Amino acid sequence: MAVAVPLDNEGFLLNRDDWTEELAVELAEQDEFEMNEQVMQLIREARSMYDNDGVVPPIRIFAKKQGVSTKDLYNIFKKGPMKLICKWGGLPKPTGCV
Repeated sequence: MAVAVPLDNEGFLLNRDDWTEELAVELAEQDEFEMNEQVMQLIREARSMYDNDGVVPPIRIFAKKQGVSTKDLYNIFKKGPMKLICKWGGLPKPTGCV
């Protein structure tokens, strides 16, 4: 299934305004991840923090504000929690994440 919006070569949205929760589900499915409400809520929170601060939150700050440990986030996402949250959430790739 191809996503009907422009993405960069890593699968990040080129236009943040294209993002919808339905698109987040599609992007996660492309990465062979089944979206659930817990993950969607983390994406909503990251988007809210980005809207307020203008930057993607570092994982330690994000985890603390969500009341979870970074280990919990890695257990959910397996690899690069903030990268996947940003990718599926239509946010820019986190700095320090290559």
